[in-house]
Amino acid sequence: MTRHLIIVNPTAAKGGALKQVPVIHERFKELGLRYDLVLTEHPWHAAELTQQAISNGYDVVVSAGGDGTVNEVINGIMESRQAGLGSIKLGVLPIGRGNDFAYGAGVSTNFEESLRALAQARTRVIDIGFIQGGDYPEGRFFGNGVGIGFDAVVGFIANQSRLTGFISYLVAAIKTIFLYFKAPTVEIALDDQTLQVSALMVSIMNGRRMGGGFMMAPKSSPDDGVFDLCIASSVSKARIFALIPRFMRGNQEGHPAIRFERSRRVHVRAIEGDLPAHADGETICTHSDELSVELIPAQIEIIYSPDKKPS
Repeated sequence: MTRHLIIVNPTAAKGGALKQVPVIHERFKELGLRYDLVLTEHPWHAAELTQQAISNGYDVVVSAGGDGTVNEVINGIMESRQAGLGSIKLGVLPIGRGNDFAYGAGVSTNFEESLRALAQARTRVIDIGFIQGGDYPEGRFFGNGVGIGFDAVVGFIANQSRLTGFISYLVAAIKTIFLYFKAPTVEIALDDQTLQVSALMVSIMNGRRMGGGFMMAPKSSPDDGVFDLCIASSVSKARIFALIPRFMRGNQEGHPAIRFERSRRVHVRAIEGDLPAHADGETICTHSDELSVELIPAQIEIIYSPDKKPS
């Protein structure tokens, strides 16, 4: 019988995830799933617990939290894989704030639907990203995407907010317009070309959205072997306000300030200014001169919701 290790981040969703623990116990028992449940106690604990789960022969590790929790679990899986210690299937219970990874990977962001998906155990294999630079010269894996510039600062501010969910990112975006308006000039080296642009924002996406509702790459798929980039050139504050609804609807393509590209490798270098960046909402740096990002195809087997898989 399949053995699940459920890793719950009790601080996810500003502590709201902890309230879901009794429900998780109840529903797993009702579904007849064999499981153990453990709470994280410190940063990177989910990665360590994932590696222990692989060593102890679990079949599925379930990330119960938000994007930060699943990012740590992904890093635990990838580090074990690369060390030749084995691998494990990934399940997700999206009970965090943004749940953007789940959305892009085809996991329902509805709690009950994601539980049923774990019982059905349908899987797909997804690509994983790897970023080097900033506070992580040795590199860090990610599942959803990297944000450089405006959206990174939005995430930093949202993390300090008492608000939860998409509204915390929306309010943070409005605040950021007044705090972060001088875009750096950057060189972006892709597989087949090099760009130079005054970039308000560079989103390097394996998934589709960030910030719980901003559709950075509506056509992206995490199993197509390539990143989808959304590059926003520097615009006035007023035009940033006008762009926000377009990102919420995912119809920013065609706007003169927006450029889409696809590439497996991306190197971003600041010519003027610096690069604040996050990966899956986790801070990579508040200031850096350059960052390198690479896609590693077909790495993790994830349990998904068939009716939610991006087409």
